Amino acid sequence: MNNINNSTIFVTGGAGFIGSYVVEELLTHSPKKIIIVDNFVRGSNRNMVNFIQNPIVEIIEGDIRDVALMDRCIAQCDYVFHMAALRINACAADQKAGFEVMQQATFEIANLCVKHKIKKVVYSSSASVYGLAQNFPTPESDNPYNNQTFYGGAKMWGEQLFRSYKFMHGLDYCALRYFNVYGERMDTDGKYTEVMIKWLDCIRDNTAPVIFGDGTDTMDFIHVRDVAHSNVLALLSEATDEAFNVGTQTETSLSQLLDVLLKVNNCNLSPIYKEANSINPVSRRLADISKAQKLLGYEPTITLEQGLTDLSTWYFDNQKQVNE
Repeated sequence: MNNINNSTIFVTGGAGFIGSYVVEELLTHSPKKIIIVDNFVRGSNRNMVNFIQNPIVEIIEGDIRDVALMDRCIAQCDYVFHMAALRINACAADQKAGFEVMQQATFEIANLCVKHKIKKVVYSSSASVYGLAQNFPTPESDNPYNNQTFYGGAKMWGEQLFRSYKFMHGLDYCALRYFNVYGERMDTDGKYTEVMIKWLDCIRDNTAPVIFGDGTDTMDFIHVRDVAHSNVLALLSEATDEAFNVGTQTETSLSQLLDVLLKVNNCNLSPIYKEANSINPVSRRLADISKAQKLLGYEPTITLEQGLTDLSTWYFDNQKQVNE
């Protein structure tokens, strides 16, 4: 087992939605120092409120494309979490930026991890690598050839980069393929806000929630705290040169998701259905998590009902603060 007590850990995207929870969990393991780099496009000080004053956390506003900055940070560290990324839609909108952030910067970071003899890297990948998977539940052995997104291709390239660096340079790593992550601190504004935030707006405004498509598309919703825990388990484990699904192995349709969200908010609105968009042409997601259970000791702990209750409370509390 890797002992992260008294170690120095680098987290790219540590002010972000998932990254901030990873930092909080790492702090329970008594590291010597955590260095965060975030460009604050998606990250925020509000996400870091629980540790922003912590003397062992150094927060640097910067970009992972700044190789000199990455070099200075990684040179000080024992372990690296590479979490910074563009959203799937942002990669589709600007492929050049997608390449620079998702591939070129990841390449430079991998080289610096070799240069500075990093003990282990935990790389944030995505279920997007599968596209519409061949099997359900989907094991990590399913091929990535059905992916049609730039984002999924870039994440798979990152996995393969670290795999080749393990083979060529002995760089230990794990890649985590997140399924549909949600929870407090998720993005609440902007063009590509997750559907549950749009529905919470409808609940707030007493307007009919919109379901794109017929409501039968499914996802595997995993709460952000369970995702953060999987990251720390991956770092602590002996596992290396492995990719792991991070989901719940529970399939939830959009219609079911809305039902639960309305239920936890004691709301009886009825949805309206509109034609589906085609940015991410995946109609079904369901993770096989047996590998992570066996090799990492990973078990999701937060039910969808509990997670949506917590999300709703957080969201409406935030709305109150904004309006006060």
